[in-house]
Order: sequence, then C-alpha cells, then structure tokens
Amino acid sequence: MAIMIEKHLTKPIDLEKLLKMTIIHDLVEAEVGDIPTFDTMNNEIKKNMKHKNEIRAIEKIRDMIGGILGNDMYDLWMEFEEKETYEAKIANGLDKLEAQIQHNEADLSTWIDIEFKMCYMLDKHVEFEPALMELKKLVLEQAEQKLIKADIDLDSLKS
Repeated sequence: MAIMIEKHLTKPIDLEKLLKMTIIHDLVEAEVGDIPTFDTMNNEIKKNMKHKNEIRAIEKIRDMIGGILGNDMYDLWMEFEEKETYEAKIANGLDKLEAQIQHNEADLSTWIDIEFKMCYMLDKHVEFEPALMELKKLVLEQAEQKLIKADIDLDSLKS
C-alpha cells in the first residue's frame, strides 16, 4: 500500500523510511500479537498492557539485532508510535485502512458489533492527507456495500 500510494501523496516522502517503519511495526505485532483496536479503545488497562508488551518486544528485537541497526529499528518503531512525522502518520493511516480492508474481505458473520461502526472512525487517522482520504472513501464504500447487502441501516452506525 505504501508503494502504491506514494505518487499520490501531497508531500514528498522518504519511502524507504516508511517501508522500514511499517515492517518494524509488523515485526513487533508478530512478536506480541496484533491486538485489535476494538479490544483496547475503551479499556485503558488493556491499552497500557498492549503498549508495555510492544515496548518489551521492540526492546527484545533491538537487543537481539544489536548495534546501529537494532537502535535504528527501535527509533523507527518509536517514531511510528508517536505519530508526529509525516511518514509515521502515513504508516498509521495505512495500518488502519488495511485493517478495514481485512474486515471488508471477511464474512460479515465474523464482525463483532463495534466493527460495524469502526468503518466510520477512520477519518482521524487519514484526514491530514487527501490521498489517504480518497483511499478511505473507497474502503468505506466497500464496507457500506457489504452492510447494505446485509440490510444493515447505515445511519444507525454513523452516530
């Protein structure tokens, strides 16, 4: 997704950095498990535990690799987590959109209640970049088509 969106972004981006950031983010999730947002969004205890586990994972990865490369990986993961740089914001936005794409591909019977509303919660992750907003629009349209096909009232989900 990062490679394909690059030419549509409104600002230049360090693509190598973005790709490294997304891969390192996924390595940490592979180490501790990818805990869905809906499991932590309304639970500070679970959110804090997830963050502590991820910090332990990136520290383990850093120490296992060692040297400059280990430290660079640690720094890129921290940058992703802080979501302040353009690359980190793009990586985070793509991560959220990719999760929704997975939901869109999954059978609706596998969705839990919050997942019906989550497709309307993506703006805060992508609104800073018009290209991501356009991609979000396409992802949302796909989700809505799936929901409409199942006779689910979209207006009840938007509030």
